[in-house]
Amino acid sequence: MTVLGTREGRSLVFTRTYAAPLDDVWAACTEPARLERWIGTWAGDPAAGEVRFRMTAEGDDVPEEVYDVELCEPPRRFVLRSREAAPFSEDGSGPRVHWRHTLELDESDGLTTLRFTQAVPEGPTGAAMVASVGPGWDYYLDRLTADLGGADVAGIDFEPYLERSEHYRALFG
Repeated sequence: MTVLGTREGRSLVFTRTYAAPLDDVWAACTEPARLERWIGTWAGDPAAGEVRFRMTAEGDDVPEEVYDVELCEPPRRFVLRSREAAPFSEDGSGPRVHWRHTLELDESDGLTTLRFTQAVPEGPTGAAMVASVGPGWDYYLDRLTADLGGADVAGIDFEPYLERSEHYRALFG
């Protein structure tokens, strides 16, 4: 497994490699029942261009968000963008941003490489954003890794990930 949190343009990029077939990793990331095991669930019709996503690992009161499906090329790539801009800062106030996520998968020699990208705005908002979402995506991708490996995702504690916040902020500072 490789974890890479880095600056690429104005995006936060994570790369992980799994000893799993491409179709299995795609299913874990796109099928509601599989997705719910490590991050959340979605409803809707991606072919209609939108899905409603709700994170389930953060409690029962997390609101559902509508995402526009900008691109879906099974089983290799999809791009989603939150329909509504949300205020973002460490205290929940501040400029409004859209969440834009890209998932790309590639298989070679029996290994599937996942590349997850989150677009990040310029300036202090981007630095504050990665300080929060960097540890969060690290955590969720570790939960995906556990799920694909047949391990208990509930055994992964979020608290140690918070210590990585300044690492991510420094990448975009």
